Amino acid sequence: MVAELISVGTELLLGNIVNTNAAFLARECAKLGLSLYYQTTVGDNPERLRETVRQALERSDVVILGGGLGPTQDDLTKEITAEVFGQKLKEDAHTRERIQTYFDARGTKNITENNWKQAMVPEEAIVVDNDNGTAPGLILEKDGKIAILLPGPPNELIPMFRKDIYPYLHEKQPETIVSEMVKLCGIGESRAETMISDMIEAQTNPTIATYAKTGEVHLRVTARAESEEAARLLIKPVLKELRVRFGSQIYTTDEHVSLEQAVVDLLKEQELTLTTVESCTGGLLAGRLVNVPGVSEVLKQGFVTYSNKAKRKLVGVKKATLREYGAVSDRTAREMARGAILTTGADAAVAVTGIAGPDGGSVEKPVGLVYIAVAVRGQMYVQECHFTGDRLKIRESSVASALTLLRTGILETAED
Repeated sequence: MVAELISVGTELLLGNIVNTNAAFLARECAKLGLSLYYQTTVGDNPERLRETVRQALERSDVVILGGGLGPTQDDLTKEITAEVFGQKLKEDAHTRERIQTYFDARGTKNITENNWKQAMVPEEAIVVDNDNGTAPGLILEKDGKIAILLPGPPNELIPMFRKDIYPYLHEKQPETIVSEMVKLCGIGESRAETMISDMIEAQTNPTIATYAKTGEVHLRVTARAESEEAARLLIKPVLKELRVRFGSQIYTTDEHVSLEQAVVDLLKEQELTLTTVESCTGGLLAGRLVNVPGVSEVLKQGFVTYSNKAKRKLVGVKKATLREYGAVSDRTAREMARGAILTTGADAAVAVTGIAGPDGGSVEKPVGLVYIAVAVRGQMYVQECHFTGDRLKIRESSVASALTLLRTGILETAED
C-alpha cells in the first residue's frame, strides 16, 4: 500500500515547532512496509487543507494526518476530512464521557464549551481513544481509501499510533513485513554502500536500505512474505553475508541498542572499569555513556580538562608536552588517557582533545582536528581525526569516534 503524511499547523510552516511527528511516522511506515512517496505540511487554512487532503487521497491508499484536532477554531482537520469523505459530524457519547473524566481527574470544574467540539466525530468514523489527551484519533474508510487522523502533540500521537494505529495498518497489509537492523561503526556510508553494492543492485526481496548517522551507518534489511517465519527465513542469509563483509564493524543487530549501550555492555562483559577525560567535548562523551542504565557498574569517573592547567593538575599531562606539542596533539591525548588511569585506577580510559571551532584553528591545526586516545589493558590506541561541520557537529563526531575507538581497543585486547 502507498501511504502519505500530512502535517497540519501554521506553527510548523513558520518553524516555531520542529516536526518530529513526521520523522516518527515515516519510520513506522517503513517498518510496516508501506510505500511512502509524499510528505506535506499545510497551514490552518481550510481551502489549502481541503485541496491537500483530496490530492493525497487521489494518489495514495492511506493518508495519515497529524494535528488540527484540538478545540480551537483553527483546528479544522476533522471537519475538512469529513467533508472530503462526504460524512457529517455527530457527537460521540463515549468520547464526551472521556473528555469529562479527563477534566474531572484534573479538578477542572468549568469546562469551556469549545472543548466539546472534540467529541464531534464523522458519522462513520472509527474512534480511537486518546489515553493522554482529549482529542480522539479517527479512522475514515471509503472506496478503498483510508484517512487516519491523529492529535498533534507527540506525547499523544506516538502512544496512540503504537497502541492502535500500527496494529490496524498491519492487518490491512496483504503481506507480513519483517525488518532487521544492522548497525555499523568505524566506517562511512559511502564505503559501506560500496561494500554491498552488488547486493543492493541484485536485491528484490529482501531489500537493504542504508542510513547515515553521526559516526555510524545503519542497514535495514526488510522482507515481505506470507508469514513472519517465512520473512525471517528470507532475511537470514542476508544477515549472514553482512556479517561476513563487515565483521566486527557490526556493533549490534538490535534496533534498540545504541553505540554507547553496546560499549557499556562490552565493558561489563569484559569486567572493565572506565574513566573519561575530555577537552573539546566538554563532558559530552560521559553524558552519552551516562544515558545507559547500569553504567555505574563500569564508569568510575569523568574529567573535563578544558584548560592546560586542568590537564596538568587532574590527569598529569606534562608541562613540557603542552609547551612542545600543544594541547591538541597525539602526545597530549596519550598522556591524558594514561594519566586518567593512574589517577583513578580504572582498567580503561578514553581521552579527547581537539579544536571544535569556530575559532582557534590554524594552518597547522585547523578547526575539526581532534585526537582521541584509548588506553586499555596496557595498550594504547590513538586516532587523528579531521571533522567538518559546526561546533556541535564536530563535538558529536568526536564522541562517536571515541566510542568506536574504545570498542576497538576492548575487542583487540579481549582476554580469551
